[in-house]
Amino acid sequence: MEHHHRGEWGSNLGFLMAAVGSAVGLGNIWAFPYKMGASGGFAFLVIYLILAATIGFSIMLCELAIGRRAGRSVLVSYQQAGGKMGTFLGFLAMLSPFLILSFYTVLGAYCMEYMSLNLADLAFGVAAMAGMSGGDTFGSMLTNQFGSVAFTFLFICICLLIIRGGIKDGIEKFNKIGMPALFVMLVIVIVRAVTLPGASEGLAFMFAPNFAPLKENFLKVLSTAGGQMFFSLSLAMGITVTYGSYLSKKESLVKNSLIIIISDTIVAIMAGMAVLPAAFALGGENAEKAGPKLLFITLQDVFNAMGPTGPIFGVLFYLLVILAAITSAIALLEVLATFLSDRIALKGHTPNRAKLVTIVCLVVFAEAALVAADGLGSNGLWIPFHETGRNLGGSWLDFMDFISEGVAMPLGALLMSVWIGWFVGPKLVRDEVELEGHKMGSGLYAFFNFCIKFIVPIAMAFVLYGQVMEFMRIPS
Repeated sequence: MEHHHRGEWGSNLGFLMAAVGSAVGLGNIWAFPYKMGASGGFAFLVIYLILAATIGFSIMLCELAIGRRAGRSVLVSYQQAGGKMGTFLGFLAMLSPFLILSFYTVLGAYCMEYMSLNLADLAFGVAAMAGMSGGDTFGSMLTNQFGSVAFTFLFICICLLIIRGGIKDGIEKFNKIGMPALFVMLVIVIVRAVTLPGASEGLAFMFAPNFAPLKENFLKVLSTAGGQMFFSLSLAMGITVTYGSYLSKKESLVKNSLIIIISDTIVAIMAGMAVLPAAFALGGENAEKAGPKLLFITLQDVFNAMGPTGPIFGVLFYLLVILAAITSAIALLEVLATFLSDRIALKGHTPNRAKLVTIVCLVVFAEAALVAADGLGSNGLWIPFHETGRNLGGSWLDFMDFISEGVAMPLGALLMSVWIGWFVGPKLVRDEVELEGHKMGSGLYAFFNFCIKFIVPIAMAFVLYGQVMEFMRIPS
């Protein structure tokens, strides 16, 4: 089957919108602010930027090159790059999106539920949350198993309707509308957040130089920033390889890698500016200790405190988070759908995309329903390793997050860097980059070669160790 039978991006702009959309998801709007808040603010930001410029760029360039070179699914792309390790890396890259979708769709569903509550307050002039605090609202939501599962099903159905259209008519079209809309809404929320009383403390927390957290626990900041970078840039989860497989040979991989990383980082910082100043307006402790619930408890308390205009900004904020969640979720689903589609095509059959994506979404819903029903451990479901008392046993979300973000993603990046750097050879990437007259340049190639051989493996070993220690609450 020829490459064009799989479909291609309608334009490089469409690819960039989709690639940035896959990166600009809950990793930016949800995880980046709370991890920055819990890991020292400015110190975390500096480490994140260094990792993105070195490790992030190197791995993204590798994944785009591997995907475009083969023009196939993530598994076949890695296999064609070389041997048994390629096969293992391909399966590892598919494991991550499958597990991430189990909780990603649930978090998207929570945002839909929050938006509906704020919309009810706004549209009907009734207290849909009955004057409850953000904590009471979230607690009630977690214990409502039917509601959580129903909203999760609705979220997945929306994603299904989009990816049924394929790369060009589904994913690309949605991102061309969704990404500009998300950006505009984010700017509006930032303007409101930074004008709240006490918001300046949040901005100072983000941007005033303070390296004390690095002295206190450098490994924790490094591992948290490293894990966040992978989650935020959609690395080591098959997305970049899959999207790259649909990319024209005429496009510059270096330029696209830089645009994606810079755009994603800007949005992540903007998300921090939307969330952390608002959280600091309620008190610094709300931002630094809220953790994963920052988005659902602290921010809702901020909207409640705004009075009559609160529901307006509540609807706007949770709508932009939903858009961000969808752009990433459809990318994760596409990794699995492309694998099945290419597998059928390589056997000489014509894949029925509508049926394939429906099957993928049903399987994802089955695992997501478990996470939704668990309610972050609020509903007494049995959790793997719960008896150990470790963090990975706190809830089904923790467990899925530990296996994917905590182990599979940094391990995949570590093994891929060693594989490309020392066995397959960085020349494989350079040859793909330099197609159609594009030049990598000796300086850039030397930088990439050094990063992929030394910086990435060493840093990933520390990140993997730190992630495991942190997730399992073992003192490092």
